[in-house]
Amino acid sequence: MAVISEELYSLIVPLETEQLIVPRSCVAEIVRYSLAEESTDDASWLRGTANWNNRVIPVISFERMCGIEAPVPGGRTRIVVFHPLGVSEVSEPYGLLAEGFPQMVRVNKEVVEADSDYEPPPNSPVICQVRLIQEHALIPDLEMIEQMLREVATLA
Repeated sequence: MAVISEELYSLIVPLETEQLIVPRSCVAEIVRYSLAEESTDDASWLRGTANWNNRVIPVISFERMCGIEAPVPGGRTRIVVFHPLGVSEVSEPYGLLAEGFPQMVRVNKEVVEADSDYEPPPNSPVICQVRLIQEHALIPDLEMIEQMLREVATLA
């Protein structure tokens, strides 16, 4: 008889004032911050492009997607490279700016619960917020992020 694990290996991705929690399987790699091309629009959530595995991938600021001012990249800034979810055949890997190195955690029903007091901003790429023992983390809407990237790509 097969045993089904009720744990999910996840990454806590630090942002400037928040943190995200994502399944480990969605992340391809974590690389140092280095943009091949940087956006000149400080208000844009699309921060530029980076070279990754002989590809040019878009790099986003989650804070800017939520309408929050993005932090100035520094020595601790990393790019978390995400695998596309495969919802669309035109999905490509992309990077998300993190303010530090993500930490792996094992998530199960004993350590995580939905934060019913949190209401995501309208039209933001946040599904909900969860409580992890003594911390809070946002669950990003990766499908929405990929859709936004596809829309930008079709305009270019």
